[in-house]
Amino acid sequence: MTTKDSPAATKVQARLEEARTVCDVLLNVVAKHPDRVALRSYESGAEWTYAQAYARIGAIAGRLRSLGVGRGDAVALMMRNLPEFHVADAAAMVLGAVPFSVYNTSSPDQVRFLLSDAGTRLVVAESSFVPVLRQAQSLGAPITQILVIDELVDGCEDLLRELASDETTFDFGCAADLQPDDPLTIIYTSGTMGPPKGVELTHAGMLAQLRAVHAAMPLAGGGRQVGFLPAAHVADRWSSHYSSFMTYGNTLVTVADVSNLPAAVASTRPTFFGAPPRVWEKFKAAIEASYSGDLLADVAADPAIAAGVRERLGLADTRWIITGSAPTPIAVVEFFTALGLPLCEVLGMSETSGCPAGNTPDAIRPGSVGRPFAQVETAMAPDGELLIRSPQVMRGYRGLPERTAETIDPDGWLHTGDIVRIDEDGFLWIIDRKKELIISAGGKNMSPANIELAVRSAGTLIGQVCVIGDGRPYNVALIVLEPASMGGRPVVDAGLAEEVRAQVERANVNLSRVEQIKKFTILAEQWSPGAELTPTMKLRRQVIAERYADEIDRLYEAE
Repeated sequence: MTTKDSPAATKVQARLEEARTVCDVLLNVVAKHPDRVALRSYESGAEWTYAQAYARIGAIAGRLRSLGVGRGDAVALMMRNLPEFHVADAAAMVLGAVPFSVYNTSSPDQVRFLLSDAGTRLVVAESSFVPVLRQAQSLGAPITQILVIDELVDGCEDLLRELASDETTFDFGCAADLQPDDPLTIIYTSGTMGPPKGVELTHAGMLAQLRAVHAAMPLAGGGRQVGFLPAAHVADRWSSHYSSFMTYGNTLVTVADVSNLPAAVASTRPTFFGAPPRVWEKFKAAIEASYSGDLLADVAADPAIAAGVRERLGLADTRWIITGSAPTPIAVVEFFTALGLPLCEVLGMSETSGCPAGNTPDAIRPGSVGRPFAQVETAMAPDGELLIRSPQVMRGYRGLPERTAETIDPDGWLHTGDIVRIDEDGFLWIIDRKKELIISAGGKNMSPANIELAVRSAGTLIGQVCVIGDGRPYNVALIVLEPASMGGRPVVDAGLAEEVRAQVERANVNLSRVEQIKKFTILAEQWSPGAELTPTMKLRRQVIAERYADEIDRLYEAE
């Protein structure tokens, strides 16, 4: 019997169809599986059953209500990927408040912007983030209360008693008053193209997302999952918070320190796992570095070797493995497919409640982002931009009616900003971001993402690459090396420079003359989220261009 035919998957579908709000889904799972482990911290080993999580949600909801939190109020959360996040967020949700997460790498001024934009007075946080919240407050953030989850802090209140409670007197009946079109959360965009915008998602929109994904890839529930991405990003909110914890009744293992991810995956043995391309590239580099021979050739001769790798990774039981948020090199997809781990690329977008299209194990086309899910209509604008119309689409950008009207037209089509082609079988192929196209001094339009993907696909030494060329006579690149592939050599090693040059030249062979990289420079430092990268590892092109302006100018100096 396949998962699609299983009674358990059918029951999940029925629960989703009956639900009016996400609260309904959560309360149903709690009622059916009170003794199942719901949340576990990888670092501490602490775990709560669904009954214990329910008690803590109720206790925190009661506390928030006593502090004046009510329907429609924005509640900010600033913490790492911890069990406490899930219960605190759910507590605000059942009150009809609008919980949202703040990226942990945000500067005080960025925190000020987000809290001011959302109109947030109350923040639930780890004590380690109190200093940055205080600085944001001094810059004008409208914070009146900070509740900490882990220890007593002067000037803050705490949730220690509520987080230790195994019983609650809170009346969850208030959740029944919520309406499908009520706001569920706010997801702030990465800010790669200007100030972040607050994407308002509704209960109805997230339910449409959950139903559509389950229809495409039905899962039985009661599985295991690892949560490690920032909860401020829609990928973790959909896949870990609303899907794993609230819909499927999985045991969700939270990873607060991403350096622990490989060990957490190996010990958890997730039944579903998703990660951005950079994680898969690092997994690939680590696997190859630990294997002395030609792994893929040996796997082709002896499938048992692949089975051993899957076991060591902890992915032997995984039913669906996804990658998204940025282009994944075909070599990476082919590598894991050869190991019996087909990476299913998906289209991710905050404005569509998460994931409007994707590959599934029984319908996969490497290099594409799959086919639209149920109730997702797609079309192409005359310039090739992907348009989406679906119940999953956001309510709008918070407080920005003009920007909302620019993004969602009068016919309900969301203008995604992605330039695509749609093949004869309906698979979507992302060519580039509309606003990131390079237009050379000669007037040639080019995709920096495609050029960068070609470079990263041509070898394993280059970890990050940013192509520069807009308004310039030719393309140049800033390159950051992959530590796992450096063999302990320093960045200034002459041999490394030659290997980088060879990788760039291999990429250039597959690029048109005008796309080819003519010069490059190797940077000594690694790029990090919150600086050169967004929290989901996308390039902050404007930041990079400003930070490395001197290096870029030198690459264009006359020889």
